[in-house]
Amino acid sequence: MSNNSDKSKNDIAWEILFKTHHILDEINKNGVYKISAQVINAEREARLMTKFDHHIQLPKIFTQNHLTIQPDSRGTYVIGQFQSYEKIPNNSSINIQEFAFPEYIETLNPTNIYSEAASILCAYNSGIISDLLGQEVSFTVLGRMSTGKFSYFINNSQQNTDFEINVENSQCEIDAGFEGGDIFAIIEAKLQDVDDFLIRQLYYPYRLWSSKTTKKVIPIFLSYSNDIFSFYVYKFKNDNNYNSIELVEQKRYQIGSNDIELDDITDILAKIKITSDPTGIPFPQANVFTRVVDLLMQVHGVSPTISKEEITINYAFNIRQAGYYADAARYLGLLKKSRDKEQGVFYSMTEKGHVIMAKTPRNRNLALAKCIIEKKIFNNTLEIYLNEGGKLNRHLIREIMAKEKLGLNKTTIERRLSTVFGWINWIMELTQR
Repeated sequence: MSNNSDKSKNDIAWEILFKTHHILDEINKNGVYKISAQVINAEREARLMTKFDHHIQLPKIFTQNHLTIQPDSRGTYVIGQFQSYEKIPNNSSINIQEFAFPEYIETLNPTNIYSEAASILCAYNSGIISDLLGQEVSFTVLGRMSTGKFSYFINNSQQNTDFEINVENSQCEIDAGFEGGDIFAIIEAKLQDVDDFLIRQLYYPYRLWSSKTTKKVIPIFLSYSNDIFSFYVYKFKNDNNYNSIELVEQKRYQIGSNDIELDDITDILAKIKITSDPTGIPFPQANVFTRVVDLLMQVHGVSPTISKEEITINYAFNIRQAGYYADAARYLGLLKKSRDKEQGVFYSMTEKGHVIMAKTPRNRNLALAKCIIEKKIFNNTLEIYLNEGGKLNRHLIREIMAKEKLGLNKTTIERRLSTVFGWINWIMELTQR
């Protein structure tokens, strides 16, 4: 059984609520459990206890029992075995289109995007949004609003059934709405690389605006990560079915040219001086390096310090992954770890981290690549990759890691291999943009 160090504040508070109100018994009996914000607030603020933008953020007691939570009014929620999330396709082969940013704009900096709002404004003012939608559009809507009344069916993730939810003036939020001649596009944006998203963040605004405009409503998910705008254009095949969402198109963009050539990487490899691994910091277990970059961007530009708990709230991480990814940045010398009574464990940027993250996107990526390549195992792996024509030899890298006396057993080495390969792939993908 896991101890409390593996649990977030939400984990602990929800376990108390489940026990106090016999929630699992009620769900087993009736299929769902309805709970009010007032009841939730008795343990922890409902605003924090119900915000799970990604499946991995769900409290442990939810994931263990295949549960999610949906709001049905401004102050009430329904808990059930709902299929609430949509996986995002991982297709890095899609061509990245380059757009120029207007030179006359001084109040918006496309090289330092630290908020969802800034990512949307940069995409709009550079012409990316109009290109995505195939017509000129105006930025007309954003912010929180009431959903009005509607009902919908949502799939049970464990049974071949669905459940009807009646919504009455719940709250929804639109990051941006763009209106064209015959369309109205609603965008939900995230400033990070993610595996999935909460369908509700598109579906509730979609239902609201479908009842308010005669124009075609287009739901769009935007992920801005590592200087790339990834747009996922969806449609709902059945307005009354939450799970009828279907991907129509995916497009990727960047502002300006951040071209990195293979010669840039081989030049670093040829000149780099190997540095020893830091003491007291575990060999990284963080397979997706873009998420390390996302975390660093946040700490550099927005949060001078960030706690483990805050990482789980703001990013698609559970409490363990929050530690893994922060430790990965520490391993590279870019974050430092501290502790106090109020925050517990928290992280802040090192001077080296600030210097690197303040660079232009191209130079920042090259500097991050250098941080990786100066570590022996990653250096050797990259050499093997290049010598073997772009292939990652799992057997050879496993042997190298075993000889380095990392203090890892065979099973752990196998898991860490995924991190090594993931980081090398990130470096090589820089040359393919």
